[in-house]
Amino acid sequence: MKQVTIRLIAVLLLVIPGIAATYGFLLMKDAIFHYFSSFGDDAAVHNFEWWTFILGMVLFLLGVGFIGGWTFFRDRKRNYVSSRFREKRPRPPRPGV
Repeated sequence: MKQVTIRLIAVLLLVIPGIAATYGFLLMKDAIFHYFSSFGDDAAVHNFEWWTFILGMVLFLLGVGFIGGWTFFRDRKRNYVSSRFREKRPRPPRPGV
């Protein structure tokens, strides 16, 4: 039962940032859509919803950054990354001449 609970918590740690990133993307999309859709109205004032767009961008970047960082460090731990991303090891000392 302990293993199932740990896996459930691990899945939730990835699902919550994924939902936040999706919601942020939708906020950005809606802000842009509302701006362009207001051009058809005669009496509409063409204001861009900056706060909605910025909130959406912050949610999107935090969610994608968390999932990307988690994937990167997991792959780094399992040695799946390129040699430039692997942890640097100190060189062994040179033998005295």
